[in-house]
Amino acid sequence: QVQLVESGGGLVQPGGSLRLSCTASGSIFRLGTLNWYRQAPGKQRELVAYFSSSFSTLYADSVKGRFTISRDNAKNTVYLQMNSLKPEDTAVYYCNTRPSILPWGQGTQVTVSS
Repeated sequence: QVQLVESGGGLVQPGGSLRLSCTASGSIFRLGTLNWYRQAPGKQRELVAYFSSSFSTLYADSVKGRFTISRDNAKNTVYLQMNSLKPEDTAVYYCNTRPSILPWGQGTQVTVSS
């Protein structure tokens, strides 16, 4: 069974940057592309950055212009470059297909605080 492993989170000051990575343990070619979700404390998990069916990149309004999703198919890895981070970006970040059909990984914690 495919496993998802997210990494790259941490504590960063407002305005800072982080680059997250998520690697699938096996080939997900037939399952779809990986995308980024996040779940803030007390809130539902939300989709923040994803690939459309034509593989263009799309973003939630709250992160548009600040986050960039990219991928390396050969490595079964998806990345999320996060710039100009805000306290409201604090959340656990996960990757999964869209819709999410794979078991969720442990996520990576991103905390934006001064």
